[in-house]
Amino acid sequence: MAVGDLSSSSSSPELHVLAVDDSFVDRKIIERLLKISACKVTTVESGTRALHYLGLDGDKGSSSLKDLKVNLIVTDYSMPGLTGYELLKKIKESSALREIPVVIMSSENIQPRIQQCMTEGAEDFLLKPVKLADVQRLKELIMRSGVAEEEEEDKAKHSCPNRILQKYTDSSTSSSSHDDVSSLDDDTPSSKRMKLES
Repeated sequence: MAVGDLSSSSSSPELHVLAVDDSFVDRKIIERLLKISACKVTTVESGTRALHYLGLDGDKGSSSLKDLKVNLIVTDYSMPGLTGYELLKKIKESSALREIPVVIMSSENIQPRIQQCMTEGAEDFLLKPVKLADVQRLKELIMRSGVAEEEEEDKAKHSCPNRILQKYTDSSTSSSSHDDVSSLDDDTPSSKRMKLES
């Protein structure tokens, strides 16, 4: 697929990704890949800054979810201060933000760490360096999430909230794909690389 093909649907709304990484270089790489994929990107250098941006730090001056629409949060695992794992936990504990998919990135392929993040609610775990194929997959995840969210809002007007939450949870966990790992190249998503390395 050509790079131009990624942004071909001009009628679709711009997707907003919050990218969190203490490494300037890694932030620029993920920002560039997301922008190539026609996403709006906000970058912050720490988990604490991410909490402030999301309005989870208790500061009245910080953003509220009503003021911004974040479709996906991509965060590094190892950061000084608040780690990506701790950020994930805080987001999933928030009733206002828990439905936003969170993807963890790391340069280390440590299976217990990956499992811990997935158990805590991470949507995916990417090995660095992040590839364009990873970002394309994330964009598909955002699109599926957005469609499911719109369907749930429509049903919320007519259904019990517990049944809505259960249906959303069921559909988001069953939508993860299991890719064929028979052929790999430089654009192989990190999820395939993790399976092969383990």
